Amino acid sequence: MTSIYTRFASGWLFPLHERLKGHDSVALRRRLEESQWWSPERLEADRTARLRGFLARIGATVPYYRELFARRGFDPERVDSLDALDALPLLTKPAIRANVEALKAEGHGPLTRYNTGGSSGEPLIFYMDKLRKSHDVAAKWRATRWWGVDIGDRELVVWGSPVELNAQDRLRGLRDGLMRSRLLPAFEMSPANLDRFVDAIRAARPAMLFGYPSSLALIAGHARKKGIAMNQLGIRVVFVTSEKLYDEQRQTIESTFGAPVANGYGARDAGFIAHQCPAGSLHISAEDIIVETVGSDGRRTASGEAGEIVVTHMATPGFPFVRYRTGDVGVLSDERCACGRGLPVLKEVQGRTTDFVVAKDGTVMHGLALIYTVRDLPGVERFRIVQESFDRTEVLLVTNPSFRIESEARIVRDFRARLGHDVEIVVRRVAEIPAEKSGKYRYVTSRVASGALREAAHA
Repeated sequence: MTSIYTRFASGWLFPLHERLKGHDSVALRRRLEESQWWSPERLEADRTARLRGFLARIGATVPYYRELFARRGFDPERVDSLDALDALPLLTKPAIRANVEALKAEGHGPLTRYNTGGSSGEPLIFYMDKLRKSHDVAAKWRATRWWGVDIGDRELVVWGSPVELNAQDRLRGLRDGLMRSRLLPAFEMSPANLDRFVDAIRAARPAMLFGYPSSLALIAGHARKKGIAMNQLGIRVVFVTSEKLYDEQRQTIESTFGAPVANGYGARDAGFIAHQCPAGSLHISAEDIIVETVGSDGRRTASGEAGEIVVTHMATPGFPFVRYRTGDVGVLSDERCACGRGLPVLKEVQGRTTDFVVAKDGTVMHGLALIYTVRDLPGVERFRIVQESFDRTEVLLVTNPSFRIESEARIVRDFRARLGHDVEIVVRRVAEIPAEKSGKYRYVTSRVASGALREAAHA
């Protein structure tokens, strides 16, 4: 049963917050909760109309696409199906980096700068307008409510993005307090911090947890090892995202917390792409997002066949993402979900994993603790971090002429501060970083973390 405070927070406080920020997420969420029950045919017609309008708008206002459409003889007004996207090239991170200003719409409103390493390990700077933010908030909000929880229910977030962690000023703290959401940094998984996380969850008794599957599985394994019961705290659902969710992680989390795991797939650059419903399907946020899978030749793969996930986000007029290559591999399905929603299904996401690393003193850390140092350095086009042993970590960099030699010293300094002051940090600049057999560019690999994680999870 929804509490009075949750109804107040979701019905009044959060809508007021969104209105003050100039967001339209409340009306959008209501629209999404209606359209999710449309038939696939009605939804497809609506998406086609939206795609036509979106492409016409960016063709008129975004220099990059105005020139591209003219060069290719592409007329957005003639778009009569989603297949019309086949006439446009795939959008890559290097293309975005080379055309950042040309990708901004003329006369755009406020744009917020973001950066991300992404799952491919290629640093990227991009921008979001208020419309994009509103649609992403609405899509996530809708999916949260699928599980019988809402804004205002107690929430603990185990996360590691500096965008969130650095935003914990007084105003943000007040807002989170009013929404009953608390953020716990997911970087360092030392025994002392794991004890603190377990204590925080037990004290808060949240209705929902949200975080990386690897971090939450580690916390769950630690609680089991200590013999601490966590399955009667009133947790109703555990939302996980940003990594591939493995079966053993799901089992560990669900059995420890006594709540179902709801898997999500998305990225800061590509948007809130898909979320699992209680019937088990990973539903695409199809009203705003078109997902394709393509093979190595750039052609679409068939339903049920693996391919790279390519995203068109139709709520990005200020800085468009059209046929954006995510670097992730997935499988689409043409089967209807038993829940009755008409939203298409992403059957599987492969290879989304961020490794842990282990400091010399045994502290287990999320790999993002190292990634954030490298990804924002000027001149870094691609990177890979390989923890070869407790005593040696290698950093491979593909750089351009703007890279400065002083940045190597910063990498060494920051990595030693995390891993140990006597750890050898080797920085090597290379011409190319090859993909793995899966086609994925993993940006962190630890050859010592798996043993520590396995021991924690199965103790």
